[in-house]
Amino acid sequence: MRIPVGSATPQDDHTARLSDRFDTSVPHPARRYNYWLGGKDNFAVDRESGDRIAAAYPAIRTLARENRAFLQRAVRYLAAEAGVRQFLDIGTGIPTADNTHEVAQAVAPESRVLYADNDPMVLAHARALLTSSRAGATAYLDADLRDPERILAADELRGTLDLSRPVALLLVAVVHFLTDADRPYEVVGRLVEALPSGSYLVLSHVTIDLMPVEVVERMQAELAAGPVARDAVSRSRAEFARFFDGLELVEPGVVPVTQWRAEVPESERPPLAEASIYGAVARKP
Repeated sequence: MRIPVGSATPQDDHTARLSDRFDTSVPHPARRYNYWLGGKDNFAVDRESGDRIAAAYPAIRTLARENRAFLQRAVRYLAAEAGVRQFLDIGTGIPTADNTHEVAQAVAPESRVLYADNDPMVLAHARALLTSSRAGATAYLDADLRDPERILAADELRGTLDLSRPVALLLVAVVHFLTDADRPYEVVGRLVEALPSGSYLVLSHVTIDLMPVEVVERMQAELAAGPVARDAVSRSRAEFARFFDGLELVEPGVVPVTQWRAEVPESERPPLAEASIYGAVARKP
């Protein structure tokens, strides 16, 4: 089909729709996380929100870095030791260094990765994510974790991943933004159900289990003072472990992210209270 000169292309329309979704007056978790990691893709409202949380929990930047390191270790394990060549990364956030496809394709260039997120700034950076190795593939899907059927039915998924072969489902620091009303266990279960035997679930989730009581009290007071952008829901170790029901946990099981196949001695890791977030990897039998 010919497109008349001067008319909008589908890509132009998509970009316009994304720009309509930008709201710099409300903080967003992806932009705030970018700020904590030292990125520049955030607005004053995100920095203000991030600083408010940091005032209550000064170790939040350490938590963000350790969570990111967990993601990278998990992807390297899956690509190098488990032989996984397909990755579905939902809630990927704004691109930084060593994204999922970069880590996986450094091990196995033929790895195929589909990113999914619903934040317009993340979508605006899609081109950075789409730089794949020649042997592999990287694609991006505009979708929300709360709508697993939309993700599973998407052309981008079918065009990138082969659901007859194992897929690693990455839900890193995203499920804690689902409240109980969002049916988080059903959402995660539906996605896992759609994957074949031999697939993996990688999940991390914030918790107050590892925080001192005084820190928890300060955070609760800060949250009560006003909205800080889709506040995360803390879940206990037992509540976190429930996401892996029916799956085979990879050693060392459900642990704080700093303890999952750590690559540095314990003496060089931050205290657990400074990275109060659980992580685990499990295989679908």
